[in-house]
Amino acid sequence: MDEYKIKSIEEGLTKIEFPEFDKISSDAPVFYNPHMELNRDLSILAIQVFQKEQDREIDICDLFGGSGIRGIRYKNEIDGVGEVSINDISELANQYEKHNIELNNLEDIEVYQHDASMFLRMKRGEFDVIDIDPFGTPSPFLDSAGYCARRNSLLCVTATDTSALCGTYKEPCIRKYNAKPYKSEYCHETGIRILAGFVALTLAKYAKCIEVKLSHSTEHYMRLYLEIKKGSQKTDKSLNNIGYISHCKNCLHRQTAEGLASPIEDVCPVCGEKLIHAGPLWLGDIQNKEFIQKMIDESSNKKINSEKEALKLLNKCLDESDAPATFFDIHAICKSLKISAPKFDLIINQMKKEGFIAIKTHYNPLGIKTNANIKDIQKIIVGLTE
Repeated sequence: MDEYKIKSIEEGLTKIEFPEFDKISSDAPVFYNPHMELNRDLSILAIQVFQKEQDREIDICDLFGGSGIRGIRYKNEIDGVGEVSINDISELANQYEKHNIELNNLEDIEVYQHDASMFLRMKRGEFDVIDIDPFGTPSPFLDSAGYCARRNSLLCVTATDTSALCGTYKEPCIRKYNAKPYKSEYCHETGIRILAGFVALTLAKYAKCIEVKLSHSTEHYMRLYLEIKKGSQKTDKSLNNIGYISHCKNCLHRQTAEGLASPIEDVCPVCGEKLIHAGPLWLGDIQNKEFIQKMIDESSNKKINSEKEALKLLNKCLDESDAPATFFDIHAICKSLKISAPKFDLIINQMKKEGFIAIKTHYNPLGIKTNANIKDIQKIIVGLTE
């Protein structure tokens, strides 16, 4: 440890030290990403809400410890936490994790040096919360997470390979998530749904199913908070949420088809062009109103530096909980109509006047989640420009 120049930072109520590095990458001596502070702040709120719902002491696994910031904050800043297990395959990371635990005068935190998947296999049923926050894809670790996860536990999953999930690179998404993506204007939501669907199908082999509590796509990553349920009948029923999204790039119509192997229409019912399909993916709810509201309420009890940003995101996710899958990008529609876009709020207000759901989305500042179809939206936009 003495050979490195040490940097010290504070997040929330926690102070840590780690070797300075020039660039955020997996090549850093000990990994710490300052841009994930919002992720960690939201995780603290989500896990605290989960702990209160369980009304008991909970044990947590931080699978990719790095500097130890995540696991240490969980122990230091969440009430009702028993033992926290921090794992990292790097010996140097383990040294800094232990150092930072001492720096915060904490007990009941164990540090481990194992391959991530092997660690989960060794610890079957021992954790109430498993947090998988790797540098890149979580895909290789989800099978072991499914094996390890106990009934009524919380699985937190981060994916930073958004270019694959969003369809910029199709083959890596097929290889890692067994799903075909499509780079549409709502590709970040499609990516969230592909990730959730992959988790659901992976856990199903262990007769376990998911209930999505919160999901969001922020900057360079996607994040899921999933409550794990157990039982073959529950799992079979849950898999009815697996299906496909079909998109027409000519007129921007989109539709969903439930079922892993159900027939899917190939022709757009609006304009007759060929539909493009994405999936299999999760078509069920990806926001839970009650859980998110509890997170918002809990924010007043926690010291989080990103409070304003966190509350803005949570309130948008709260609104989205009542909305159907996908959203419409107003500029994309206006471009297809070859007209200038009216003011965004005018479109929202007019859609609501005409009886449609119209909700702003956190995925895109010009996105509207709605039950209106493309023809309805085009008619409203054209009417506002006349």
